Parts: sequence; structure tokens; C-alpha cells
Amino acid sequence: MTIFHYTEHHLILYVLSAIAWLTVGTLIGAFHFLTLRWNVRKFEVGQSLPLVFATQLVRFALIAVVLGVIASQFGALSLLIATAGMLATRTAIIRFGVRS
Repeated sequence: MTIFHYTEHHLILYVLSAIAWLTVGTLIGAFHFLTLRWNVRKFEVGQSLPLVFATQLVRFALIAVVLGVIASQFGALSLLIATAGMLATRTAIIRFGVRS
């Protein structure tokens, strides 16, 4: 059995990495959910439906690409932490009703 010994230096790097991925997820989530709000408002008034649908597709594609790159290049833990940041942003936008 291999026993790993982590130093304080390793722990600090893991915590800083987690904070960075949480920040990335928060920024991705803020972009995604605030543009969703904008998109829904444009859809409500019936303003240029092809543009609204194209914007929706771009939003989904952007999220899929960013999360795919995180998963493939940085691993599952980074993806999980970034997704937690997105969910925290979603909760904040819904709960506090950020107006744009």
C-alpha cells in the first residue's frame, strides 16, 4: 500500500485550485443565466425569433464546449467544482433576483 504524505504546500495548492475553478464556474454561470434572462425577455416580446433561437443555441454550445474542455483537459474534480460554481450562481440569481 502506498501512503501519500501531503505537505502544507500541496494543501495550499489544492485550495487555490478549487477557488480558481469555483470562480470559473461562477463566471460561466453568471454569463449563462443572465443571458438566459435576456433571451427570455426577447422571446416574450416576440422580437426577432430566429435571433432569439440562435442566441439560445450559442448559449448551449458555449456551455457544452467550456465544460467539455474543463473535463477533458483538467479532470473530473475540476469539472465538479466549476459546476458547483455554476449552481451557486444560479441559486443567487434566482434568490436575489439580480436585475439586468
